[in-house]
Amino acid sequence: MPDRAPQPVDRQLPTDEARDLISLARDIAQREIAPRAAEEEDAGHFPREIFTLLSETGLLGLPYDSEYGGGDQPYEVYLQVLEELAAARLTVGLGVSVHSLSCHALANYGTKQQQVEHLPAMLGGGLLGAYCLSEPSSGSDAASLRTKAVRDGEDWVIDGTKAWITHGGIADFYTVMARTGEDGPRGISAFLVPGDAAGLSGAVPEKKMGMKGSPTAQVHFDGVRVPDERRLGEEGQGFAIALSALDSGRLGIAACAIGLAQAALDEAVAYASGRQQFGRPISDFQGLRFMLADMATQIEAGRALYLAAARLRDAGRPFAKQAAMAKLHCTDTAMKATIDAVQILGGYGYTADFPVERYMREAKVLQIVEGTNQIQRMVIARHLAGPEAHRTG
Repeated sequence: MPDRAPQPVDRQLPTDEARDLISLARDIAQREIAPRAAEEEDAGHFPREIFTLLSETGLLGLPYDSEYGGGDQPYEVYLQVLEELAAARLTVGLGVSVHSLSCHALANYGTKQQQVEHLPAMLGGGLLGAYCLSEPSSGSDAASLRTKAVRDGEDWVIDGTKAWITHGGIADFYTVMARTGEDGPRGISAFLVPGDAAGLSGAVPEKKMGMKGSPTAQVHFDGVRVPDERRLGEEGQGFAIALSALDSGRLGIAACAIGLAQAALDEAVAYASGRQQFGRPISDFQGLRFMLADMATQIEAGRALYLAAARLRDAGRPFAKQAAMAKLHCTDTAMKATIDAVQILGGYGYTADFPVERYMREAKVLQIVEGTNQIQRMVIARHLAGPEAHRTG
């Protein structure tokens, strides 16, 4: 079969600097990430050296203030860089998204002193972050979390277990939501916890269907002592901080999903153009051509949706509903596109000789992380029709 290289996505970018950043991301993706992706995913290898490279080149802190080592880039640019990285390897794209999520609380709710002290290392100093909200008994119902932080003089002592933590056990810092007061969302506060804190430990990583190179693990807090100067925002503000971060994080997941879907489409087009059956390429057959057309259309629609939400965010306008829509549509598109790519490749698509079987396994988790797609539908419906009526009796 002929070697048909995928065409770069035709992007509308606001500045020459943004175009340079996309070119840099593509170069790193093609030269450093993609060639090793299949082998390293199969071996369960986390590419920490890639994250060091991304930090050194300024790609790990793009949406944050340059005063603290960030890239001063609007979200519409950051997300398109994220898409390029995820197309090469989802472990990397999702990892950058989670790292950005982990920096959100400090960058948006921290004091000036906290930002000066910690953000430069987090954004451009080679550190890697993790975001700790979910627990074994509280996933979608995050406000019922049980991890506690108890005041002891000038410190807080944290006890509990967080679950499904990307970079759990290997992160250099953790943004942790813990209960400091009453039950429910108003009793939760946010803390910046160093990864080497005494009493903090990561469990054995989960054995997953896909993304085997990205460690997902429980994180245990056994009497972890954190000074009050590492509390982010006001006491009781943690749940609002968490939701604010998730609105932005869902856009990151949407961009990663479109990157993965684009990679699946590129692979399907290349295969269909070279595979001969009945004396002609299978891309000549109408049934298959329609599958490719539908994949491409849904991917373009998803890209437009996440960029529209990003532009609202960049303009300082409400974007939570659009972020939920983007996360819902883009991750469903990734699942459908990867399934169709396997179908187009037929028996070869079901083997590890081609990457589409890995893409399909990886796509599934995107419909689950940072709010399942059922939760996204609830969020969207609340914006349309108001909160659900709570009935008793």
